[in-house]
Amino acid sequence: MKNRLLFLGPPGAGKGTQAERLCGAHGMKHLSTGDLLRAEVAGGSELGQEAEAVMNRGELVSDALVLAIVESQMKALTTDGWLLDGFPRTVPQAEALEPLLQELQQPIQAVVLLELDDAVLIERLLARGRADDNEAVIRNRLEVYRDKTAPLISFYRDKGLLLSVPAQGTVEEITERIVNILG
Repeated sequence: MKNRLLFLGPPGAGKGTQAERLCGAHGMKHLSTGDLLRAEVAGGSELGQEAEAVMNRGELVSDALVLAIVESQMKALTTDGWLLDGFPRTVPQAEALEPLLQELQQPIQAVVLLELDDAVLIERLLARGRADDNEAVIRNRLEVYRDKTAPLISFYRDKGLLLSVPAQGTVEEITERIVNILG
């Protein structure tokens, strides 16, 4: 089975849930950028202190800083496989990631796109009951996704790496589809 993966998909498509299931079952390291950032900050590393200062100002952490954190984590890997979740989010980030993966001799083997209708996404996100999840905010997040992240779909399709998976149904059904497509 392919085990150097990138997950793409809109908010609410189930990327985090599926990443945890797949990584747990197949011994891969789940590299979630949000988790990585929080871990660096909690660990008090130099990168973490830099990220914390940026986040405390309410700003987005730069591509260069996120890439440096991903690089430090990937260089420390002791597992055979990994799954990137939440990075890259833009084509420039994807282009910046490629030389690192070449240096590590660990190119992405597959990009799994979890696809779901907006109506279902909105329903799922509202059901999570988070304070910041109201329909207007959710629609805006979907718009940002389409604007910033969706171009990655073409980027990876052109490289022959994109695999689309319908993300409706039970968690188990979706996991089975992903495992089958990764062969």
